[in-house]
Amino acid sequence: MIPPDLQSLLKRSGLAPLRLAERTLLPIVQGGMGIGVSAHRLAGAVAAQGGVGTLSSVDLRRHHPDLMERTRGLGVGPGVKQLIDAANLEALSREVEAARRLADGFGLLAMNIMRAVSDYAAYVRRSLEAGIDAIVVGAGLPLDLPELASDHPKVALVPILSDSRGVQLVVRKWERKKRMPDAIVLEHPGLAGGHLGAARVEDLHDPRFDFERCIPETVAVLRAAGLEGRTPIIAAGGIRTIDDIRRVHALGASAVQLGTPFAVTIEGDAHPEFKRVLAEAREEDKVEFTSVAGLPARAVATPWLKAYLKAEPRLQAVAHVKARCTKVFDCLAQCGLRDGKVGWGQFCIDQQLAAALLGDVKRGLFFTGRGALPFGTQIRSVHDLIAKLLGADVPMEAVAG
Repeated sequence: MIPPDLQSLLKRSGLAPLRLAERTLLPIVQGGMGIGVSAHRLAGAVAAQGGVGTLSSVDLRRHHPDLMERTRGLGVGPGVKQLIDAANLEALSREVEAARRLADGFGLLAMNIMRAVSDYAAYVRRSLEAGIDAIVVGAGLPLDLPELASDHPKVALVPILSDSRGVQLVVRKWERKKRMPDAIVLEHPGLAGGHLGAARVEDLHDPRFDFERCIPETVAVLRAAGLEGRTPIIAAGGIRTIDDIRRVHALGASAVQLGTPFAVTIEGDAHPEFKRVLAEAREEDKVEFTSVAGLPARAVATPWLKAYLKAEPRLQAVAHVKARCTKVFDCLAQCGLRDGKVGWGQFCIDQQLAAALLGDVKRGLFFTGRGALPFGTQIRSVHDLIAKLLGADVPMEAVAG
């Protein structure tokens, strides 16, 4: 399940492999990134190296010109939403199949599904039908995931949580359903990118999220439930070096999850300009704000985001319930813009993330995590990134000129 060269690196690193879904894997998980940032090319490449490659389920039609043509110029409304949802489910099946070919029998393929999207259950079911190895759910508590996956006992079910209280709640609820999490992603909202697991922006750096506290507390929760040693903890947020990995391993984590470093790899599914923006972003270029889904988020302060944040007080003042989604894709179960939720974001996240996927700096929303990237501003391969994370001496490329 791990290529020989990386098996050797793993052994020399002193790190233990991740055991998940009856497989032996590198202790490195690529985080799911929408819209379309982690599709079949990236997820398949990571799995081919013996890691966990993760596709993001939302709006995958954007990687398929025929599906985009099929759903172009339809307007808005319930009937349109059904057509777009159907196209996205078809795209999801295609992407899993393509990622499986690239993985070539190595690693593991996961599907990241936001609990906050309106078609969440359909995405779970289609992913399972498509033969995905694991379902990873964030942006909400997946309390119904055991029922949705009841006919697929060998598929790993992995909730994304941010503190031990959330872990305890999921474990208690799932125990009644006679199915426990196969792994738990502990994502630090003060360090990760995208939608973040805290109630408010002001809570992002609460000490309860610190790995030094959260991981041992979660180990204790799992021990009390009889899951210690059976349910690996995957630490996510701000992981950039082998020293970071060793630090969370020492605290009780079995693996790490990274998003932004994988997003900027050669195999990343986004436009080269998207990768350049993320690779060149400095810490002072990153801002925290409330997303349209009501969750805190972290992104690069691009021209669009700066303009939005400047206009946000005025937009919040006139927020009101719309009869229906006024944009093309009615994607969220609850939406700040559509539902007129004061305090939630007042923009269309699908349009802004889709613009970022295409490298449109003027209109795009570019999610990013904290911390310097392993290769600085250089765009390198998935293999180079994983090798460096395992402690290999991977030299920086010479800069022309």
